[in-house]
Formats: sequence, C-alpha cells, structure tokens
Amino acid sequence: MKHIGVKIIVFLILLILGIYFYGSNISPNIIKTNEYKIEIENLPDNFEGFKIVQFSDILYGTNFNEKNLKNLVQKINETNPDIAVFTGDLINKNNKLTTSEADTISKYLSQIKTNSGKYAINGDNDYKFDEWTNIIKNSGFTNLNNTYDTIYKNGYNYLLIAGSSTSADKGSINDKLMTTLEYINTLETNKPIYNILLIHEPDYIDDLTTNPFNLIIAGHSLGGQIKIPGIGALIHKKGAQKYNDGHYNLENSNLYVSSGLGNETYKFRLFNTPEINVYRLVNQK
Repeated sequence: MKHIGVKIIVFLILLILGIYFYGSNISPNIIKTNEYKIEIENLPDNFEGFKIVQFSDILYGTNFNEKNLKNLVQKINETNPDIAVFTGDLINKNNKLTTSEADTISKYLSQIKTNSGKYAINGDNDYKFDEWTNIIKNSGFTNLNNTYDTIYKNGYNYLLIAGSSTSADKGSINDKLMTTLEYINTLETNKPIYNILLIHEPDYIDDLTTNPFNLIIAGHSLGGQIKIPGIGALIHKKGAQKYNDGHYNLENSNLYVSSGLGNETYKFRLFNTPEINVYRLVNQK
C-alpha cells in the first residue's frame, strides 16, 4: 500500500509538471483559425464571400515573440483576407519595448496581405505608448481609433467600418463614435450595406446609447487564459465580465469576442489555444 501511495504522488507531480509545461511552452505557441459565416440579407454579389480576418491581443514581450509573429502572418495570409483588423493590445505594458522589437513588429505586420485594407484600434495596454501609433502606421494599418472608413469593392455599394479606442482612456464610447454616428444618421440614400465596429473591451458596447452596427468585433478577454472543461474561463477581466468569449446575439447586431494570441500577467494558457477569427460575408438564403 505504501508503494502505491508513492506511485500516486509521483504520478500527480508528473501530471502537474506536464500540464504546466504544456500550458506555458506548447499551447501559447499554437495558433488556430476559427471561421464564421455571417449571413446578410440582400448582400450584393460583389461582396459575396468578403473575408475579414481578426487578430487581437498579441501582448508582445510576454511570450509572443518574433517566431510567433512570423507564424501569425503566415496564418493570416493563408486566409486570403479582404481586410485584416487588429482589436488592440499589441504591446504588454509591463514590458519595455525596445526600438529593435518595435521594428521587428512593424516588419512582420507589414507583410500581412489584404485586398481592401488593414485596420487597427488600441487596447488598454497600448494607449499610453507612442510606439503603438508608430508601429501601426509603419505596418500599413489604418488607425481606426474613434473614426471610420468606407470599403468599396467593384461597385458603388460599400461597407462602413468604425473603431473605438480603449475604454481605459476614460472617454465615453458615445463621444468617441459621435462622428461616425453623425455620418450614418445623415445618410438618406446610398447607405452602407453593412456596419462594422471594432472595440477592444467587449463590455464597452453596453454603454453605446444608439447601436447601428451589424457586426461588432472585440478582444481583450484572452478567453480567460485558463479554461476548465465544463466550467469555462477562470479569469474574467474587467471589461470582459459579461462578454468573455465567442459569439453573442445582441438586439440588433452580432458580437464576436476573440480570445486573442498572447498572455498578459501569466505566461500560461490551458484549454485555450491562441486564435485568429475569419468572418465571411454571405447572402442570406
């Protein structure tokens, strides 16, 4: 009986060490691709199959490094996206980013290839750092913080894409999106066929008084970093308490929350593989 007890203890120790090794060294280095079909009524033929690829929460400097960036860019380009969107937390605020690291990030993000553009908003780890603005610009992304853009594809109809900066800068989402909302409200003809909003913290959407957006894409939550089968996420970050991971049906729109790519405080992911999301627009049948 004594030998059995020792074997059990040894087994449990090895199991714990194995889980720790997997969660800190293997799982964070895998990137999976999730695909979602977004059905839109009377979608024009020129936007049929339009693909949006989302990546979020790189948090460079924790465990996400140059090798991970190279893999990420390859994964994104394999999807042949029409647009790529980044939903915040490029930099980990707890790590001092060197000029060399900033150049490395720009080098790889600039290699992301799209048919119709690249867009980014900041996250709560980014907003105090000038490096974020410079990297986004040098990578060929459009800074969509508190503004909007229109996307045309072989015709006169178009999509509208807007962005809000992180809630960490204390501004109201209604104030941040005022220019966008005014633009949408003044249109009587030739309205966008679909309105897309990028936000970092998903819970921030509940503060929006008027919501004309059909698709809302967010990050921030990291999916809880550690998930227990049958229980779910163990860590619920402020700003992602209500909307933590996956798809949510809001009153007039669909909200998708990515669990992102990197880690913030803990260099550990378990049952929560880093991910990119691909949203494909199709005509509702």
